[in-house]
Amino acid sequence: MGSFKWINLFIIIFYCFLTATPIISDSNTIPNFLDLAKEPQVFDWMVDIRRKIHENPELCYEEFETSKLIRAKLDELDIPYKHPVAVTGVVGYIGTGLPPFVALRADMDALLMQELVEWEHKSKVPGKMHACGHDAHVSMLLGAAKILKDHEKDLQGTVVLVFQPAEEGCGGAKKIVDAGVLQNVSAIFGLHVLNNLPLGEVASRSGPQFAGSGFFEAIISGRGGHAAIPQHSIDPILAASNVILSLQHIISREADPLDSQVLTVAKFHGGGAFNVIPDSVTIGGTFRSFSRESFTRMKHRIEQVITGQAAVQRCNATVSFLEEEKPLIPPTVNNGDLHHYFQSVAKSLLGADKVKGMEPMMGSEDFALYQEALPGYIFFLGMEDVSVEHLPTGHSSYFKVNEDVLPYGAALHASLAAKYLAKLHQELPVVEVKYHDEL
Repeated sequence: MGSFKWINLFIIIFYCFLTATPIISDSNTIPNFLDLAKEPQVFDWMVDIRRKIHENPELCYEEFETSKLIRAKLDELDIPYKHPVAVTGVVGYIGTGLPPFVALRADMDALLMQELVEWEHKSKVPGKMHACGHDAHVSMLLGAAKILKDHEKDLQGTVVLVFQPAEEGCGGAKKIVDAGVLQNVSAIFGLHVLNNLPLGEVASRSGPQFAGSGFFEAIISGRGGHAAIPQHSIDPILAASNVILSLQHIISREADPLDSQVLTVAKFHGGGAFNVIPDSVTIGGTFRSFSRESFTRMKHRIEQVITGQAAVQRCNATVSFLEEEKPLIPPTVNNGDLHHYFQSVAKSLLGADKVKGMEPMMGSEDFALYQEALPGYIFFLGMEDVSVEHLPTGHSSYFKVNEDVLPYGAALHASLAAKYLAKLHQELPVVEVKYHDEL
């Protein structure tokens, strides 16, 4: 009887040994993706993709040729995908096709600005430019897809490749989420190139990384007339001036000084002659905050102050937050557990000295809309080589991408996905096996 119980115990231990999966099995099954991404057949492939996209920039929800190129490359790699998703988006799949699922995201839209960099692959579309690195983001994600596809048999789940349209103020991430393609995804990772961080270094933080952002526009209406007899008019320029000053008091006198917030009026249109008081004035601007509570409160107070101050000057005001054209973007808040995981993977791939912390930034990123639906993490990837040149900042007509950054992005994408699937696979609950001693 006692010996049979020992046999049962041995069977249980042996079963657990057979079913156990190491947390990260990179010693045998997950290679050094950085070495693979630097190989000419991968690096040159990514460079060619990036240059083709750069030459043909497309604005939000107009990325038809970019989407077509992405699909052609996925077809070339024999990677299945869904299209269209969120108008021009593409969502590809590598792995078992079964849970667990992890997502990687690249944005693909350009900006409405003229490129002033003179080089062989300058934008061919007047007034449009890839000035934020989204062409590099797409090529890096495709590079990751190429090396992951070559090691598909080693993936312990499914990698979801999200090629997202309309990041630049159009909220494309929300349409991706609303399309339901991320319903079973356990986590999503994204990256953004950074001009003044050294090549091959990464920077990120746990918690708030980018501010939430919104836009507003107000039309302040009075009664126009001759500037020499203002008593017969209701001056909307005077009203708008008081509105602008009062809006600044929201930050200086209502906001907690330790809770960073910004409210900027950046547009003021009114009048067309030196001696005519106009009928109306249009003002507009942006507001930013790192907490959803402060963001919501500021939005409420902006409308109150504009309508109230306009009324003081006998004017009427209508306020729009332009949510159809420019959806409100919540703060981007990196998941704490994913932060620890990212640091572990990045240090293993790049070296501990290449993994940096960073302060929150007042810029915004619609990656936050993914983070409202599932755990998400976004980080910066450096591309500056000071021995060559100092790179201009993003959203500059002189913006450049150091293409040596491409293998780093591809390798980080691939490593984060493959190792996260291995981690999730190891954490899957083991079905309890019951043995009955009937003797």
